[in-house]
Amino acid sequence: MSQISYFTEEGLRKVIDELNQLRKVERPSISAQIAEARDKGDLSENAEYDAAKEAQGLLELKISKLETLVANSRVVDESELDTTKVLILSKVKIKNLANGSEMQYTIVSEKEANMAEKRISVESPIAKGLLGKKVGDVAEVIVPSGSMKFEVVDITR
Repeated sequence: MSQISYFTEEGLRKVIDELNQLRKVERPSISAQIAEARDKGDLSENAEYDAAKEAQGLLELKISKLETLVANSRVVDESELDTTKVLILSKVKIKNLANGSEMQYTIVSEKEANMAEKRISVESPIAKGLLGKKVGDVAEVIVPSGSMKFEVVDITR
C-alpha cells in the first residue's frame, strides 16, 4: 500500500510536468539511442547499447515512481486548514530555546522541500516534532546532533 502525499496545486503541477517531460521527451530520446546503438552491430560487445539499456531501465523506474506518487497525491486546500496548530503548509515561526534564535519555515511535502526557500519537508525531524503544536507550545526535536527544544512563536498560512 502506497503512502498518500500531500501537495499544493503548484507542487503537484510541477511533478506532473516532470512526469510528462520524462514520458514525451526522455523516453523517445533513449529509444532512439538504443536503436542507433543496435544498428552498430554486435550487441554482446556494444558498450553504447548497454549504457542506453541501463539508462532506459533507470528512466522507466523513475517514471513508475512518479506515476505512483501522482496516483497517491492529494491537493491540500489551504483555506480549510486549521490555523491554530501546525499542519502541512503552515508557516511556522519558531524560537530555538538553547540560543534564542528565531527561524521561520513553511512545512511542505517532501517533493516540494527547498531549504533556500525555507520550505522544509513534513518528513524532516523538525517538522515531525512541530506537527500538531500550537503557539506557545514547546517541541522537543531529536536531530542528528542530539535533542533541541523549539517554542512555536507564530503560525500563519
